[in-house]
Amino acid sequence: MSKVVFLEETRILTERDVSLERLPSVQPLSYEAYSLKGGYLGLSKAMDTLGPSGVRDAVKAAGLRGRGGAGFPTWKKWDMVMQQGEKKRYLCCNAAEDEPGTFKDRYLLRTNPHQLIEGVLIAAFTVGADEAYLFINCRYTEELVFMAEALRVSKTAGHWGLGSASGIVLKVCESPGSYVAGEETALLEVIEGREAKPRQKPPYYPTMHGLYGKPTVVNNAESLSNVPFIVREGAEAFQSLGSPSSPGTMIFTLTGDVNRPGLYERPLGTSLRTLISDCGGGIKDGLVLKAVFPGGPSVPVVPASKADLVLDFDTLKAAGTGLGTGAVIVMSEESCMVQVAIQYARFFANESCGQCPPCSLGTVHLSEILEKIEAGDGRESDITHLEQSCEMVKGRGQCFLLTGAAIAVESILSHFRHEFEAHVTAGGCPLIVQPVH
Repeated sequence: MSKVVFLEETRILTERDVSLERLPSVQPLSYEAYSLKGGYLGLSKAMDTLGPSGVRDAVKAAGLRGRGGAGFPTWKKWDMVMQQGEKKRYLCCNAAEDEPGTFKDRYLLRTNPHQLIEGVLIAAFTVGADEAYLFINCRYTEELVFMAEALRVSKTAGHWGLGSASGIVLKVCESPGSYVAGEETALLEVIEGREAKPRQKPPYYPTMHGLYGKPTVVNNAESLSNVPFIVREGAEAFQSLGSPSSPGTMIFTLTGDVNRPGLYERPLGTSLRTLISDCGGGIKDGLVLKAVFPGGPSVPVVPASKADLVLDFDTLKAAGTGLGTGAVIVMSEESCMVQVAIQYARFFANESCGQCPPCSLGTVHLSEILEKIEAGDGRESDITHLEQSCEMVKGRGQCFLLTGAAIAVESILSHFRHEFEAHVTAGGCPLIVQPVH
């Protein structure tokens, strides 16, 4: 007989799911409440029992992969810094999320700031960093207040600061609230007092040449929030959830045409269809699913025919898309995919920092072609030109922004070319001329 798994047994990071409507009312777990749940025991175990190599090995055995988009094994990034000869090292927690449909960092900051603080401290101890930065979106004003209070209380309790057992100093740096500021080298530029612009490459990795030229680990907030559980409960407990290649859970931000948009922590390996139906309550107004971005607009869209894909890193990569930040954006049959493409092309054009001409010009060019088609002035040659432009700009620029814009537009065009052709034929959006029933 198979084991019955209850919902509370599938959680690592949160106590409950929350609707987007209720997110602003969520209050943080207090230091006392977090301590009663085993809070900061992982930090004590790391420093008193495991040591840096033991923590790294535990995270390796757990199979924790970065939750910021790429799914890179967390232990490998740590090990790169641990192997550096430099004694001065840094750790940066990236909570600068500013991609459409992504609010998981905000939820983690609101619901349990102490969990994130403990994760940052364990990671910093492991890689030998005596300074760590929490890089938080400046728009998260209330969350910044919650974090400041949590830092004050945890410092008073002796978990960090000069003279504490860890000896680690924690600092908060506010992200300027732009998409590109979340790029790991742009993040470092902001902390050093400059504009949020990605660094020239090489050097390619902050693990070798990072903050102030020193070896630096940059980890996503959700990645670090998993660390206390792994250290406290062990690798096997973490691996008991999720899929073989993607252990653990992930917080999915479910938005778009669903009845219950919200933040849902579920084991990796959960299918898109299950997330949409069981968590989101299905497609709103009884409509039919048309398409889904499984990880935000910077990963390729998938049509409804692929809704049974499971949400883990390797499965989605094999299917030609990605898990990204876990921002699951749902579109119904009434969504105009040309308008969706315009929306995201404009986003990337607005968020370009202007450092790289191919990016600042290329994102605007994609938007202009799309707007021409949407307005009813497009021709078949414009669709071909759009396709060629997407292919031409991919891989250009100092960061992923331009490639992300091309991926969003190209994937929509690949699966829904007929809608672009219909705009050309009808002289505008056919969903407006003749709504879908």
